[in-house]
Amino acid sequence: MPEKKPELGLLRTEQVDSKFQMLDVMTVSELLQAMNESDTEVPKAINAVLPKIEKAIDAVVDRMLQGGRLIYIGAGTSGRLGVLDAAECGPTFSVSTDQVLAFIAGGDSALKNAAEGAEDNSELGESDLKSASVGQLDCVVGIAASGRTPYVMGAIEYAKSVGALTIALTCNPNSKIGEISDHALDVDSGPELLAGSTRLKSGTAQKLVLNMISTITMVRLGKTFGNLMVDMQISNEKLADRAVRIIETATGSTKSEAAQALKASNHEVKVAILMLLLNIEPQAARERLQTSSNRIREALK
Repeated sequence: MPEKKPELGLLRTEQVDSKFQMLDVMTVSELLQAMNESDTEVPKAINAVLPKIEKAIDAVVDRMLQGGRLIYIGAGTSGRLGVLDAAECGPTFSVSTDQVLAFIAGGDSALKNAAEGAEDNSELGESDLKSASVGQLDCVVGIAASGRTPYVMGAIEYAKSVGALTIALTCNPNSKIGEISDHALDVDSGPELLAGSTRLKSGTAQKLVLNMISTITMVRLGKTFGNLMVDMQISNEKLADRAVRIIETATGSTKSEAAQALKASNHEVKVAILMLLLNIEPQAARERLQTSSNRIREALK
């Protein structure tokens, strides 16, 4: 087993918080209170880096408008969170698996079974990005609570070498990955309630920032109308019902009218909304969208 590097113990995420030194003798009630209070520190830490997140998202939107992709890469909990966010973009915003994708150290099997050794392989990070033919228009988000994971370092270094946009999402100030990335999102979420267990506050911080990156990017790309998800994929009964309700809300129509329009539009929510608002046929609605960057608000003009 490789010798533990001394700088690891200096990381904020590895510190031992004296407030919780009697954790093992607390009651369940006390543990719940302590954990809940600890978690409240996360949004405050994110608030401190909102301007940096804004700049990163602007850069992502710019490249995706040119046909680029959003690519997450990480190990362990960080990698799983990236995979989760990428997987949700398809059904929520109708993006293809080629537009938003994710890599985790150790491959798909690491989603269920720990593959901790894989995170120490920087060449593996580079290899995974090469398999996706990462290029100049792509955006690579390296996710690593420690800010120094070799797998992610290797990926970011390779991404930079081919001209891709690079973003580091970490939970340690002045991270190594942040130093080599175009945008460093170092969220100082502080020591964990359970020392070193970065699936806790660090994981929560990463999930919240990933929510921001993907959701706000999709809003800026025209995937919503107001706060309605009008580019959703209708793949089950629940989503079909949601689609009808979205059309009702957007148009002020009855449930029956919304359902009929959805069926006539071949289950394209945006088309159905324009059909009802402008009293036009499905093809005319599609043509308006095609000449309006696929944005409802522009198509209405």
